[in-house]
Amino acid sequence: MVTWLVNEFLLIPLELEYMQTVAFILVIAALVQFVELFLKKFVPALYTALGIYLPLITTNCAVLGAALLNVQNERSFLASTAFGVFSGLGFTLAIVLFASVRERLEYAKFPKCFQGFPQALITAGLIAMAFMGFSGLQVVW
Repeated sequence: MVTWLVNEFLLIPLELEYMQTVAFILVIAALVQFVELFLKKFVPALYTALGIYLPLITTNCAVLGAALLNVQNERSFLASTAFGVFSGLGFTLAIVLFASVRERLEYAKFPKCFQGFPQALITAGLIAMAFMGFSGLQVVW
């Protein structure tokens, strides 16, 4: 939502569309810092549990990708908001599925050469192929 507002009311009127990526990275970084401060103040247990992983969200390419897709497809404010929310939910689903598969694989017997990072890459590849099944689907109203 914020990137749409920045693009519509700041970048386009000033003819700075070429600065979208930089502007969106700055917006996302600022929002993550606000979330971090909020969690530190009001939900300290969650802040402690997330640890170093919370600031790493700043470099999350999925967030930037959703923002850039909104701009490139010239979506309205409401459509941009819906796309952002559902992109986040989809990303959360993928991460939860990946974590649950990794948890199950932790107790599986693998040859030593496949344990660790190779196991993670194979798992990610299988999940990616599963999600590719959704690539041709269209919603008909």
